[in-house]
Amino acid sequence: MTTASPEEKSAASSASPFDGPSTWQLDAQASSVTFSHKTMWGLATVRGKFGEVSGFAEIPASGPAHGRLEIAAASIDTKLGKRDTHLRSADFFNTAVTPAIVAEISEATRQGDTVAASGTLTVAGTTRPLALTAKIAEATAGAITLAAETEFNRADFGMTWNQLGMIKGNALVSVAATFVKSAAG
Repeated sequence: MTTASPEEKSAASSASPFDGPSTWQLDAQASSVTFSHKTMWGLATVRGKFGEVSGFAEIPASGPAHGRLEIAAASIDTKLGKRDTHLRSADFFNTAVTPAIVAEISEATRQGDTVAASGTLTVAGTTRPLALTAKIAEATAGAITLAAETEFNRADFGMTWNQLGMIKGNALVSVAATFVKSAAG
């Protein structure tokens, strides 16, 4: 067994989890995707979460990171079964035809304590450009947690059902994504 020199110890201790190359898997148990949306003509707020999420991230030796977040649309839970069934229908997420909501991140770059990400978001079979900034909530040698909050107009994704104009404004989506370093990464 060899002992690391002081220079090697210093380099190892100053290594950032953002240094590549490395591969990361989403820790579904430590991650969450929640949302809120005004309804009843803005008088009430529906809150919910998606119970199934998966994903990965890759940090190359040079260049921006990239990754994917996949949400099982049918895992939506607003604590009201009848509403959840309607949200799974063709009026909204159409989970029978498009079971996943997919954020495909083509470029993610660290900027201090945030990560600027861009790519595409596919919801109910419609793909739109995505750009957001995530806060680095935690970064260790073995785990990185990113937190982002952004608004979406559901009509941009073909979800235009709005009986009597009850649904107002944009949906607010919050993501807390914890990635753990893969053994190969």
